[in-house]
Amino acid sequence: MGYDIAIKKAWEDLAKLKPENNLSVKFLADEYNLDLEARRILSLACNTRVKDFTSILILHYLLQKIKGLPKLSGDWLTFRELSGVEGYFDAYHKRAIEPIIRKYGKSPEAIKTVLQRLPAKEFSGGDFGIVVQAFEGVPVLVKLWKADEEFGPDANMYFDSSITAIFCTEDIVVLAGIIAGSL
Repeated sequence: MGYDIAIKKAWEDLAKLKPENNLSVKFLADEYNLDLEARRILSLACNTRVKDFTSILILHYLLQKIKGLPKLSGDWLTFRELSGVEGYFDAYHKRAIEPIIRKYGKSPEAIKTVLQRLPAKEFSGGDFGIVVQAFEGVPVLVKLWKADEEFGPDANMYFDSSITAIFCTEDIVVLAGIIAGSL
C-alpha cells in the first residue's frame, strides 16, 4: 500500500504523454514490457510482474525518457554530493554500500565477474571499478578499494550529475540498492 499512490500517479502521468500501449525498457540485465492499458509491467526474463519499487523506477525513467533524457555531464558525484540527499544517507549506505563491501571487501577484484552478466564495463579508478548501465543514459560507477594496514575495505557509488533530472532522491536510493543487490 505504501507505493500505491506513487504508482498510480506515475501511470497517470505516463498516460497523459499518450505513448503507444506496449512499451519496453531495459533495466540492468532484464527487459521489461509495459502494458499501459492494463497498467502492468512484466519482466521478460521470467514473465512475472515486477515489484512495486521497481515499477516506480521504471515508470519514472520512462516518463523522463519520453520527455527527453538529459545529456550526460561526465561529472561523477557521490551520493552525498547530489543535492537534496540530507536525511537519506544512512538508508543509502545500508542498502547500497554495505552490501558491496560485505560481498567484495575481501576480494574486490571479483567485481569483474559481473561484467559477464550485467551491462557493465571496467573503469580505472579506485583499486577496481566498473560502470553499470542501469538504464540507457543512466550509468552508475562502482569503485572498490582493498583493505590495507590502516583502513578496511571500502566501496562507493558515483552518479552522473544528470541523474537528478531523471530521478528523485528516493528513487536514487532504491536504484543504488537494486544495483548493489545485482552485483
